[in-house]
Amino acid sequence: MPAGRSVPGLRWVRLHVTEPLLMIIRRGADAKTLAFSGAMGITLGIFPIYGVTAVLCACAVGLLGARCNAPTMLLANLIATPLELSLVIPFLRLGEWVVGGKRLLLSKNALWQALTGKASWEVLLGLWHALVGWSVAAPFIIAALYFALLPVVKFSIQRYGIVVVPSSSLTPLMKDSIVTS
Repeated sequence: MPAGRSVPGLRWVRLHVTEPLLMIIRRGADAKTLAFSGAMGITLGIFPIYGVTAVLCACAVGLLGARCNAPTMLLANLIATPLELSLVIPFLRLGEWVVGGKRLLLSKNALWQALTGKASWEVLLGLWHALVGWSVAAPFIIAALYFALLPVVKFSIQRYGIVVVPSSSLTPLMKDSIVTS
């Protein structure tokens, strides 16, 4: 490949994943908060109902407040999007096993009916089983991701962390903004 040209997919990853992650790390967030937020974002990002994961992340940010990092959670949610549809069937089968339900026979017609809102009772029951499967797996997924992400985040903070600017080099924005007592 000639010098100066990059692979388009890698450029997109750098611009939309790597750079935002580095910006988050450089702002000085706590490693545990970032790892928890990433784990939560990915776990909510694989929720088996397509299209509601961003709303779930927004609700989680509202409930958790300062205990999570909203940009990290939403970025992790975005990163998890390709996994979302691929994990619907494993969650469906886990949910069927947990509740002892009848195995849903999958067909392209059933998927199309679910996507267009004309689903039969069996498809809706299958969706319920997928939700049960995700609910059972979610705590384990969050824990595994948290413990997997924590050393990575700590290393990233050490390597790419914030640059401390000495307070003597800071100048006020306006001359009159200096408060004297």
